[in-house]
Amino acid sequence: MKASALCLLVLIGSVVLVSGVSASIIEETGKYTVEPAGRLHLPTITPLVSSTITQGEIDVYYRTISSGTSSMVTDLYWGNPANSLSLTIVAPDATLGPFYDSADGIVNGRIALSVSSPSGLTPGTWTFYIRGHSVSGSQVYSFITY
Repeated sequence: MKASALCLLVLIGSVVLVSGVSASIIEETGKYTVEPAGRLHLPTITPLVSSTITQGEIDVYYRTISSGTSSMVTDLYWGNPANSLSLTIVAPDATLGPFYDSADGIVNGRIALSVSSPSGLTPGTWTFYIRGHSVSGSQVYSFITY
């Protein structure tokens, strides 16, 4: 069910990205560069996957990347910095992360990242693991990738 909801949000609407955080590389592999995504402005028609997570739980989402795609944005938002979630991105040819709240330079209950590659993102299924790293009770979150 979570995978189908993610497929829907990939297909619906476009999103405008406005840089609001200074560009600093968080992780760089042989092919991929991960940077803070900046300030995101999502149109109201774009659906977000929304769920809850508990301590140690892992939720999994998928996205199919087409040939010719050079970048994507992921945005994991839970808004409560007292709880800690992590995001790991698994491409067909690399694992990126895990990333935590401070990865984008701000501790605010959000991990907003841009993943790019000058030679293009590897086409195929990308997997996103959201983990309840240190959660008291349960934590509501939203997740989108585009």
